Amino acid sequence: MAPRPFLILETGQPAARLRRYGGFPHWIRVAAGLRADDTVVVNVQRGEALPDRAGFAGVLITGSAAMVTERQDWSERSAEWLREAAHAGLPLFGICYGHQLLAHALGGEVGYHPAGREMGTVELALHAHAGDDPLFAGLPDAFPAQATHLQSVLRAPDGAMVLARSAHDACHAFRWRGNVWGVQFHPEFSTAHMRGYVHAKREALAGEGQCARRMARDVSAAPHARRVLRRFVRHAQALHPHQSKPHHPKG
Repeated sequence: MAPRPFLILETGQPAARLRRYGGFPHWIRVAAGLRADDTVVVNVQRGEALPDRAGFAGVLITGSAAMVTERQDWSERSAEWLREAAHAGLPLFGICYGHQLLAHALGGEVGYHPAGREMGTVELALHAHAGDDPLFAGLPDAFPAQATHLQSVLRAPDGAMVLARSAHDACHAFRWRGNVWGVQFHPEFSTAHMRGYVHAKREALAGEGQCARRMARDVSAAPHARRVLRRFVRHAQALHPHQSKPHHPKG
């Protein structure tokens, strides 16, 4: 029997200048080492129906230019679906908006960060207990990751363990119970993606007193961040080896 596929919930599109490289689901799939037939993509932002969760190995939730605090209908429907999936034990991995959406779905608090935007290659610091986490164990105590966001998880959900922080953001990664992770950083971003985002936001950065040219020069590779994503895939696959694929209704 074929391995279970991963469901990718598409919650937004990359910056316009980067769409020639494909959408977030493609970036995530490539970074995760998955083939096209290993994934089912549902564009929840455009109103596509959320499927039955049975038969999926796990769920990956993309980033978005939307804000969780806008409480858009598609976002709230997705949050309800994710809450139920989390309580059912389905492996979930949220990136940026997906990280914030999971926190919101599970009772945490999301909002604009009081210090404003975090962008570029940032240094993450792991908490000591991250050494026992399936995705973060054995990684360096500090390593680079790509980030771009205005909102943050201001309070992690009850029962969650915060795993990583940056100088800017106290909750860059959390784990809730056994199989739910949120990461504020973008493990799927290459250096080209990150520099492209910096360039796309250069006017906003200038208005905030930041130099986009300097920020772009400081972008560096973030292989350990990508390892976190690949470890999630292996973790989820190990829970459900060689099961049949689900039926996925379109629409």
